[in-house]
Amino acid sequence: MHRNAPSMSSGSRTTRRAFEFGRTYVVKPKGKHQATIVWLHGLGDNGSRDYHLGVSSLQYLFSFIAIGGLFSAFPRCRTMHRNAPSMSSGSRTTRRAFEFGRTYVVKPKGKHQATIVWLHGLGDNGSSWSQLLESLPLPNIKWICPTAPTRPVAVLGGFPCAAWFDVGELSEDTPDDFEGLDASAVHIANLLSAEPSDIKLGIGGFSMGAATALYSATCFAQGKYTNGNPYPLNLRAVVGLSGWLPGSRSRRNKIVVSHEAARRAASLPILLCHGNCDEVVPYKFGEKSSHFLGLAGFRYLTFKSYDGIGHYTVPKEMDEVCNWLNGRLGLEGFRS
Repeated sequence: MHRNAPSMSSGSRTTRRAFEFGRTYVVKPKGKHQATIVWLHGLGDNGSRDYHLGVSSLQYLFSFIAIGGLFSAFPRCRTMHRNAPSMSSGSRTTRRAFEFGRTYVVKPKGKHQATIVWLHGLGDNGSSWSQLLESLPLPNIKWICPTAPTRPVAVLGGFPCAAWFDVGELSEDTPDDFEGLDASAVHIANLLSAEPSDIKLGIGGFSMGAATALYSATCFAQGKYTNGNPYPLNLRAVVGLSGWLPGSRSRRNKIVVSHEAARRAASLPILLCHGNCDEVVPYKFGEKSSHFLGLAGFRYLTFKSYDGIGHYTVPKEMDEVCNWLNGRLGLEGFRS
């Protein structure tokens, strides 16, 4: 604390303080629900660590619910001053500068064969997913978990939040923030470009992170970003959980009119997973994204649906992600 900062002792009644609590993590009971316990972390920690440790000890059998779904607790959101400049998804008058947050890396426990950049959802950060991914039985994969920039988000009324791009209402008629999408796709490509040439490269994500991963897949197919700059990577796998494809119609049309783009699309395996009770990113957006990607020429696309599942992951889903990655990447040390 700054030495000149006012002291706020527990006994003080002169000022009523407002407390903004962080993200809440929930572990569902695997049997009959008989008790609920709130477990509190220590000083400087967060709820994610104890949750993940408990999950890891149960052989990564996890299923978490972020309170409020996609727009949960927002640990990296803050209220924007009402006079702060607005940066809407449709504006092209000003070029925006994006400052990405901390990147977390999970090193491979075995022979390094693949590197996957995994992208969190809106309002989250790379830390929570890095701990989850570390528990998966994929010792030959290096996971890179970046944190999105904090930016005003239209769906939150312009409040700044950790987001890969600006997003309004999920609708085919809503303008897409291609500038923000390009900035995030470039950041991801830069992270992967530093990997050795013999390492297989992939991108995955949850919710908004899945949307960004799928957008990167279309950039790979086209061989360029929306701004026209060349896309530098040879992707080998893309995974999207509970997400959607931004700008689906325009991206599909640009791929199908190019023979070379269609050829690249046909070479890239994609796995999409979506719960049919998702009320945050409705299931229909997962279905439509799968449909558009198929029409665009992504032949090796697998769409998995999960009955009764909302906007979160379940053990069966993660098992299938592991099996799919092993099959597509030919990993040596996979433990099923």
